[in-house]
Amino acid sequence: MLSENIKTMRKAKGLSQDDLALELGVVRQTVSKWERGLSVPDAQMLIRLSEVFDTRVSMLLGENIIEKEADEMEKISEKLEITNSELAHKKEKHRTILLWILILLCVATVAIFIALASAGSPYLSWNYHDPETAVLGVICHGFEWIFMRLAPFIFAGTLAGSIFLIMEKDDKE
Repeated sequence: MLSENIKTMRKAKGLSQDDLALELGVVRQTVSKWERGLSVPDAQMLIRLSEVFDTRVSMLLGENIIEKEADEMEKISEKLEITNSELAHKKEKHRTILLWILILLCVATVAIFIALASAGSPYLSWNYHDPETAVLGVICHGFEWIFMRLAPFIFAGTLAGSIFLIMEKDDKE
């Protein structure tokens, strides 16, 4: 029973005999002997096996584990693998969207900067005796003043963020 339970739980966890031996600090042949029923683990090793398999020692020593339970564990691990894959794909998609937003913000900053520089502040020659024109002129001047001071920081930040995301993506590949 113990030998069959060790083998079944090891396979359900997706571990090879080498993997299990490495995790327990024994050689592969020891695990093989346990699974063939040629030897049994001592009490401390049974406790470590139960921790690795996330089960009770009594379950290891008890009746045979039904293959159905092992299949259910395998199905759960497959579902977890699919979920992890989907989450990684979603994270990569968000990263790509963020990259494009940063690139578009960088381009928009440059375009607005060029547009303001080429316009030459035409609102300065407006007739400010009309209150509506005066308000609009002050708004235009305020926008230009703030933008011209913030544009270099916006451009540098978006450019640095874009480069960082591109380099991070290349490192993963």
